[in-house]
Amino acid sequence: MRVIAGTARSMPLKTVKGMDTRPTTDKIKETLFNVLQTDVPGSRFLDLFSGSGAIAVEALSRGAEHAVLVEQNPGAVECIKENLTFTRLMDRAEIHKCDVMTALYRLEGQKPFDIIFMDPPYNQGLERQVLSYLADSTLADEYTVLVVEASLETDFSWLDGLGYHAYKTKKYRTNQHLFLQKNS
Repeated sequence: MRVIAGTARSMPLKTVKGMDTRPTTDKIKETLFNVLQTDVPGSRFLDLFSGSGAIAVEALSRGAEHAVLVEQNPGAVECIKENLTFTRLMDRAEIHKCDVMTALYRLEGQKPFDIIFMDPPYNQGLERQVLSYLADSTLADEYTVLVVEASLETDFSWLDGLGYHAYKTKKYRTNQHLFLQKNS
């Protein structure tokens, strides 16, 4: 796994040992950032369920102003720190070592993030839990781009009821990215 573009381009990234995380492949990461490319420079980026931190590192490398990474697995947090240090991007990052809902409560009251990316464990309903919270949160407004990585089987028929619309969906062999915004 490596950084695709930007100031840390081609730098290799460490991954978390074991089966607790699913690193996003370079090809899928490249597709993701092709969609987000005009939104990333100068953005405030929130990476939930960060794993190795590769998505936030990519965003910072491509010009995000600041990234907040949320991960509760201690091994993954160490991996995030190593990747941010190696790519010299630590000074623009903030790591929260806790579960996602705790982090969201702690961050509440800050200005909205420009991009919120989440890659929760598949098929556990965590997407709905997080999006339910963000529907009434200061952390996301109608301009915030929310990206959810989920299994192909994940049902998102409830999105409209929470006040979101999916403006783009990218399906891959085993998973998908939904690009969402709050209804204005």
